[in-house]
Amino acid sequence: MAYDESFALRVRAILADHPGFTEKKMFGGIGYMLGGNMAAGVHSDDRLMVRCAKEDHATFRAEPGCGAIERGGKDMAGWLLIDRDAVVDDAALAKWVARGRDYAGGLPPKKPKAKKKK
Repeated sequence: MAYDESFALRVRAILADHPGFTEKKMFGGIGYMLGGNMAAGVHSDDRLMVRCAKEDHATFRAEPGCGAIERGGKDMAGWLLIDRDAVVDDAALAKWVARGRDYAGGLPPKKPKAKKKK
């Protein structure tokens, strides 16, 4: 399933001017990185993905329209999925993306992986 490009453009517009911004296809969608660290993205089911600090996970998770990415039936602390209905207006989208931006922007930049020689 392909992600909604117009939704992805809205998220990209919020992050694109930040230092170290890149994007990468992932999870059947697209992820937006700052310094190589995932900040936010659009999942293949058109929900917003947001990365946050593990200590903020439960607080954010309790907000309307917010779910968690699960692995093995357990929430992956620090990874959230926000329903499209919860980010229809630009202010709500900006709030969620800012959370991911603030978290990823506070992490040390990742070093680019060396390309394998063939």
